[in-house]
Amino acid sequence: MPPVIRIRREILDWLSAEALRSSVEECCGLLAGVGGVITAVFPARNALASAVAFEIAPEDLFAIFRSIRGGGLEHLSIYHSHPGGPETPSPLDIERANYPDAAYFILTPGPDQQARIRAFSIRDGRFAELAIERV
Repeated sequence: MPPVIRIRREILDWLSAEALRSSVEECCGLLAGVGGVITAVFPARNALASAVAFEIAPEDLFAIFRSIRGGGLEHLSIYHSHPGGPETPSPLDIERANYPDAAYFILTPGPDQQARIRAFSIRDGRFAELAIERV
């Protein structure tokens, strides 16, 4: 995976707003696009309804993958929030990182109605931060 993940500005804006809306439990979903650029967001239900963990509801996951394929898109990323921090992958996030070619976005609500958004590559039990390029 390249050290940079490319994403449309409006998708970043949507993710920021979603992090602020989801201050009680972790939000989650998939991101897709074409040519290595994230152009679409697919929100999902957190089946765990937890503030410290997420699991995309299986029926949502299947429906989202069908939509991605049907739209001629490629799955590029998974996103979720950490309402209380930290802004890095948790041990559980690392353990459950089953898509080594996907970027993992972590959204953290911050002060002044701003959200911190970071992206990571997670492979073989380790993570590395990716630069986010707005396009």
